[in-house]
Amino acid sequence: MGLEKGFFKRTELLLGNDIMNIITSQRIIIFGIGGVGSWCAESLVRSGFKHLTIVDSDRICITNINRQLMATSKTVGQVKVEALKERLLEINPKAEIEAIQEIYSMETAEKFQLERYDYIIDAIDSLKDKAQLILNACRTKAVFFSSMGAALKIDPTKIQTTEFWKINVCPLAAALRRKFKRTNEFPARKFQCVFSEELLQNKGVNSSCGTTECLCPKALAGPGNQELINHEWCSSKAQINGTTAHITAIFGFTLAGLVMKDIGNKKR
Repeated sequence: MGLEKGFFKRTELLLGNDIMNIITSQRIIIFGIGGVGSWCAESLVRSGFKHLTIVDSDRICITNINRQLMATSKTVGQVKVEALKERLLEINPKAEIEAIQEIYSMETAEKFQLERYDYIIDAIDSLKDKAQLILNACRTKAVFFSSMGAALKIDPTKIQTTEFWKINVCPLAAALRRKFKRTNEFPARKFQCVFSEELLQNKGVNSSCGTTECLCPKALAGPGNQELINHEWCSSKAQINGTTAHITAIFGFTLAGLVMKDIGNKKR
């Protein structure tokens, strides 16, 4: 216990023992551990959070290396949640990390028992599944934070947070609002999001993995959910947009910061 306490001495120095005790007791679930969610998870574990569930259906693709925490030339083909879990346990071996290789959807939603968590964090790309998570999370008592689109951006000074219905110039937020209005089903409460008003255009050639031979096949994959053994999102996306590590990481760190801020505000 003494060694583990030493890991977070600088955080405790800033926040105090009472808030650190709250941090270690909180249960958090992150949906989507790509360019945004992976950095959020890293920040939370480095800050002392011990009970973390990470959810993602994908395997690491060579194109993930430019922005995703656990993606390296050695981890291509591995299940993302398992690779990230290994990384997080290297930071704090006593953390309780639950890795779930699954797609969050209307069909799978009940599996996750959202009411068990103190914080729910959304870093999902899929519009349909993201909308479903928003609706379900807002029906719980958990604090909910969501990431809007982090692609097609390069200016870190334009990243900000606001309530979902107040977001401007974000295609993902606009698409979500249209979907809610079209189905006449709306989030039960307000929630904070991280977003950026910057919107650039792709200048390069769009392709699945940028190589003639994709390095994400079953041949490179380790053990995991057999139904998802070949699962990867690149080839199924209608549009693949350019991204950068510093933007997606700042989005993820901001989500973690919102959790820290919320705990501090409740204590005060």
